[in-house]
Amino acid sequence: MKIIPVVLCGGSGTRLWPLSRTGFPKQFLVLSGTTSLFQQAASRLNQLGAADIEVGKTLVVTNEEHRFLVLDQLRELPDIAATLLLEPVGRNTAPALTLAALQAAADNDDPILVVTPADQTVQNSAAFTEALQNAIRVAATGAIVILGITPTGPETGFGYIQQTGDAGAFTEFNVKNFAEKPDSVTAQIYVDSGDYAWNSGMFVVRASVWLKALKHFRADILQTTATAFASHTQDHQFIRPNEALFVEVPSESVDYAVMEQCPNSQFSLKMVTLDAGWNDLGVWDAVWQVGCQDGAGNVVQGDVLLTDTDNSLIIASHRLVSTVGIKNSIIIETADAVLVADRSQSQHVKNIVSQLQEQQREERVLHRKVSRPWGWYDTIDVGARFKVKRIQVNPGASLSLQRHAKRAEHWVVVKGIAEVTCGDKTITLRENESTYIPLGQKHRLANSGTTPVEIIEVQSGHYLGEDDIERLEDSYGRQKG
Repeated sequence: MKIIPVVLCGGSGTRLWPLSRTGFPKQFLVLSGTTSLFQQAASRLNQLGAADIEVGKTLVVTNEEHRFLVLDQLRELPDIAATLLLEPVGRNTAPALTLAALQAAADNDDPILVVTPADQTVQNSAAFTEALQNAIRVAATGAIVILGITPTGPETGFGYIQQTGDAGAFTEFNVKNFAEKPDSVTAQIYVDSGDYAWNSGMFVVRASVWLKALKHFRADILQTTATAFASHTQDHQFIRPNEALFVEVPSESVDYAVMEQCPNSQFSLKMVTLDAGWNDLGVWDAVWQVGCQDGAGNVVQGDVLLTDTDNSLIIASHRLVSTVGIKNSIIIETADAVLVADRSQSQHVKNIVSQLQEQQREERVLHRKVSRPWGWYDTIDVGARFKVKRIQVNPGASLSLQRHAKRAEHWVVVKGIAEVTCGDKTITLRENESTYIPLGQKHRLANSGTTPVEIIEVQSGHYLGEDDIERLEDSYGRQKG
């Protein structure tokens, strides 16, 4: 059986703010261990091989903005080969899965798609592998298979799946019904019955079966997505559906488009139960629950000092965080924002993000330190008519050839050897050497060496926004701004 791992890597970066931002959503965070949630998801799916299961090339469905974050994190997983399907705009999970099915069907002989969101955590890898392998064997018969999570309590934040009948040869059950997120009383009834599981958002299905089911239930989604995919372009690992056509695709989830329509239809819908320490880390309290707790129930990361502190999550990213006499709290410190919340209220962090959006504050979108395809920059000071950045350029990388209409720049090299283009001249700068980029002059910073280059950049002018960039040449397919 040939399987294709599919990682759905969208996300708006609102629920785990301030570590998670629109430009750096939670799937890219390292919340436990040494790898990100996205890396963990991709690795789990690539470990599903067995005597009867062959694992093919991974498909990652993401967006233009996050494509280089995905690539950077995939480079740290050298054993995983992947192709990136780039959505021009977000259209929820049904079109995302359809893109993956169309690509998989084009590359392979009707493979089985093993689909997972990129932002979940699993504590028992062996149990995960066993359940997914069973789901694959059921999907090989033509069924659509959902992974249902064994409930650990009356959770009101998840949808539920109702099973019926006895377990089959691969521990699968028939699916009777879906239930929306319940109130606490209803959730307790579900858990007490023993017939309900949490909806994990993971599923296994042959590419042809998904496309057939979508055609039956939502032909409009299939037709518009297939039309956009038919005129896609490909650039190395990037596959881009036609943007003008993709914006016409209706936005819908996999559950609403197909899964909830399957019971009592011609399509066989099964559920395999997953009991593997699963969590979707939807709120900070969930991060505390799955974290490594000390004797007082605290989960800490970074430079943290505690006194008389219990059952709390404290993450320090840039400085010392100390607490005295707090209980059941969330404290998240970043370079430009601090969140303090009662653990029981952590689901309301989204209200803070809404206020940031209303005020058009940059803290909703970007961290102070921003990843770019060539490296990163960190805005270390801002004042009237000036901004100071620390910039790192990776070996072999370069910024775009660009110019600014509203600012000049001073560059000082503090590490490595930089190649600087300014106007018609190209010069080499070493540590402690500097140059000046006049307003309106075309310029480029490059690193042709084998070690990173770091510079301090001082911008001066009446407007210092990131959109004051006119790109004349760019190696990464970016446009102006």
